[in-house]
Amino acid sequence: MKLGFIGCGNMAKAMLGGILKNGVCRKEEILASARTQASREKTADDYGIRVTGDNREVAQYADVIVLAVKPVFYEEVIRQIRDVTDEKKIMISIAPGKTLAWLEEKFEKKVKLVRCMPNTPALVGEGMTGVCGNDAVTDQEMEEVLGILESCGKAEVLPEHLIDVVVSVSGSSPAYVFLFIEAMADAAVADGMPRAQAYRFAAQAVLGSAKMVLETGKHPGELKDMVCSPGGTTIEAVRVLEEKGMRSAVIEAMKACVAKGRQM
Repeated sequence: MKLGFIGCGNMAKAMLGGILKNGVCRKEEILASARTQASREKTADDYGIRVTGDNREVAQYADVIVLAVKPVFYEEVIRQIRDVTDEKKIMISIAPGKTLAWLEEKFEKKVKLVRCMPNTPALVGEGMTGVCGNDAVTDQEMEEVLGILESCGKAEVLPEHLIDVVVSVSGSSPAYVFLFIEAMADAAVADGMPRAQAYRFAAQAVLGSAKMVLETGKHPGELKDMVCSPGGTTIEAVRVLEEKGMRSAVIEAMKACVAKGRQM
């Protein structure tokens, strides 16, 4: 498989690291483009792949092309490459708000399109990506795309109308979790724990809790109840969180995230 990346930002690098680590593609089969010479040189040094400053070169070379530029640059990039793409190439978009219909309109022809929403934990191999494709993408081709995306975490196919929900529940949610970890660490520091240690304790607690949800298959509420002993410290903390509206705040934040995504 000849794989191309247009753009070499954090998400592209996360995918490249996973792809090479898991042997999805050999480095000799990958070509990536970036605007600046500094970015190209760093990408080549870090991953040992070929790089270029020409987006058209990537589009001509690759069988599967990842559009890894910021959403604001999508229209410009598609305009540059659309006449050197054909119906055999698979285009993977990672931009929020850019629908399959919008992408097809900009290409001005029928192309194989896959839209996905990854998240930054892909940088440490624990990403979660929602994926959908247009009717030109075969089941076998979708499996190939999933193989690429799962090299840096988990990926699931879902209907396109849920992609904006994916943005809120996994794409943007690391920011909510980081806020929670920071707040827990601040509280621990206020009670005397050194900050670096507080971050480790808070982050490991979140990591372990998430793993329990995934590996036990138990409802989060059941797992919460297991920690809340009658008259104990945990139920007192939960009482205060409920009193301060934590659950409602999270829901409202995610609904705002979905609404913003649909406006982009």
